[in-house]
Amino acid sequence: MRALEDLTGYLSRLPGIGKKSASRIAFYLVKTPSSYNEAFSDAILNIQKKIKICQICGSYSESDICDICSDANTDKESICVVEQPQDVITIKDSGVYKGLFHVLGGAINPLNNVLPENLRIKELMDRIKDNNFKEIILATNPNEEGDFTARYILRLLKDIDVKVTRLASGLPIGGDLEYADKSTLLRSFNSRVNFE
Repeated sequence: MRALEDLTGYLSRLPGIGKKSASRIAFYLVKTPSSYNEAFSDAILNIQKKIKICQICGSYSESDICDICSDANTDKESICVVEQPQDVITIKDSGVYKGLFHVLGGAINPLNNVLPENLRIKELMDRIKDNNFKEIILATNPNEEGDFTARYILRLLKDIDVKVTRLASGLPIGGDLEYADKSTLLRSFNSRVNFE
């Protein structure tokens, strides 16, 4: 059944979808009404036509300026720096942050030829110079590349009078110490707070 094999092959190339999951999805799609499959395929075909990159923050948008940048209710005193557009969605959906965002487009990784000039760091610095932010939140991923990128940006900001913070990281709620790796424990100890 070449059609099922082809579909399974394409599905298994998606992040987080293994061969077994891809096979289950393919068999599911065989049984669904053709109207669903047509709508699903239209959504896939149109995604790159409809989704743009916001000209201000670099996040995903269906217009030239995203809803966050154009919303008058967005807190314009803080800017959260993230690596990817999906990070904006994750933070926004959590409801814990109401300010602006800036998407770098990745993290510095010289081994993979990702240098500062390959990222939207210059655009970030231009935004910071053109606005009067009270806080810059560095929310890059808590790994070597994310930490290096955050430190690089921090060095660029040393002469600018602005509060710079980094998201705390460490043990997850509900996690057991016995399963924590050395790096996670180190971050947890370094980010510890007063207990009241």
